[in-house]
Amino acid sequence: MIVTVIIGIIVAGAVLAASYYFVQKAAREKAHGIVQEAEQQAKVLKEEKLLEAKETLLNMKAEHEKDVQRRTQDLVTNENKLKQRNDEALRRLDELNRQKQAVEKEQNEIAGREQKLQQAQLDLENDRQVLEQRELQLADLDAQARQRLEEIGGLSAEEAKKQLIDGIRAEAQTEAQAYVNEIVDDARLNAAKEAKRIIIQSIQRVATETAVENSVTVFHIENDEMKGRIIGREGRNIRALEAAAGVEIVVDDTPESIVISGFDPVRREIARLALHQLIADGRIHPARIEEVVAKVKKQVEEEVMETGKRTTIDLGIHGLHPELVRIVGKMKYRSSYGQNLLQHARETANLCAVMAAELGLNAKKAKRAGLLHDIGKVPDEEEELPHALYGAKLAEKYKEKPEIVNAIGAHHEEMEMTTLLAPIVLACDAISGARPGARREIAEAYIKRLHDLEAIASSYEGVTKTYAIQAGRELRVIVGADKVSDEQIEEISNAIALRIQNEMTYPGQVKITVIRETRAVSYAK
Repeated sequence: MIVTVIIGIIVAGAVLAASYYFVQKAAREKAHGIVQEAEQQAKVLKEEKLLEAKETLLNMKAEHEKDVQRRTQDLVTNENKLKQRNDEALRRLDELNRQKQAVEKEQNEIAGREQKLQQAQLDLENDRQVLEQRELQLADLDAQARQRLEEIGGLSAEEAKKQLIDGIRAEAQTEAQAYVNEIVDDARLNAAKEAKRIIIQSIQRVATETAVENSVTVFHIENDEMKGRIIGREGRNIRALEAAAGVEIVVDDTPESIVISGFDPVRREIARLALHQLIADGRIHPARIEEVVAKVKKQVEEEVMETGKRTTIDLGIHGLHPELVRIVGKMKYRSSYGQNLLQHARETANLCAVMAAELGLNAKKAKRAGLLHDIGKVPDEEEELPHALYGAKLAEKYKEKPEIVNAIGAHHEEMEMTTLLAPIVLACDAISGARPGARREIAEAYIKRLHDLEAIASSYEGVTKTYAIQAGRELRVIVGADKVSDEQIEEISNAIALRIQNEMTYPGQVKITVIRETRAVSYAK
């Protein structure tokens, strides 16, 4: 039993010893592992710290180098500034020295000039005294020489002076003629430019309305029953009126109107007024018609004289012969190429006055010549002469001045121009007749021009519609929004304008307007 216990104790002690050994071994191994791990971490941490220290050192070194470089740059900059200031100071010092030397030199020159001036004044005084003595001697010698010359040449002093003046005058005339020729040559070089300036300025200052006359007058009546009374039984009333007034009266189916036809506007006016009085009076028969027409003719003659007087007063033209005043009044009922003759004469007169004033000529004479330049177009009797020459003949007959007569006769270059008024009247007559709308255009040519305008615009791609409006002075072009962009419409407008300018002949200018629009159309049902 005891043996068993002892054996148990021994075995237990052996087991405890073995267990302690293994525990101690495991502890040693664990401790060794911890030491190694600690050593490894310490090594890694050491390397990290070394890297951080190196990086910090490099950063500090770079910052230091930058700071050193910046300070060095600042030092160089400051040094350059100081050097510039030093150079500037030296330059200013040199400038001041030069100015000082210049002032000293100028002062010395002034002192020298003052001395010279004083000396010159003394010399001048001495010379004046010597000159006075010599003038006295010269006067004596001149008197002796003149007396001697008169004795030798047999000419008095006045005769010799006259010959000398004649010679100088001839020489001066030769030089003056050369100078005039030079001025004329220079004027010819600048004449065209100056003439254009004067003409443009005159046109801008004188603007009048233009009216187109017709060869028919439409007379309006209250009702168509009056047409039968005007025609009369078997047409005797209308025949009597046509014979008395010298016109043709057309009574057709046009409601409430009668057409008075005739190429003489005075006769048409007489027929119109006579019809008006006859209808107002109610008595329409051949005897009454002849009486009224005769009365109206007298009234129209009085109106012609009144129109002539009013025109001359408006234009400030005085002293015209009464017959010339009557001719001017008759212009109201005449037309030339559709342009009212009196309006044309008034406009020409105003243009002549403006242009003459610009050229420094007599504006009143120019206005007078402009008003009378077409009096040959309203003759009381038929003449075979051109209207310009016949007008000159009338003006000469009624005691107009020669320069007015010449301006009238030469305004179509059918007479030689002898005054400066003639070319002025010629130019102003052309200006008045050439104004846009002043004179009637042939209907066929007008329609063809409108058709050509629209055809040129329609030839461009993207154009849908074209309209020539304002008597062909504006062309409206409508393009498709899906075919032409906003940037292209300007190109189309310029192209059409250039083509019209190159291919067509037209008065004034043509405005081309290109329109591009987008439309959205919907229907509510």
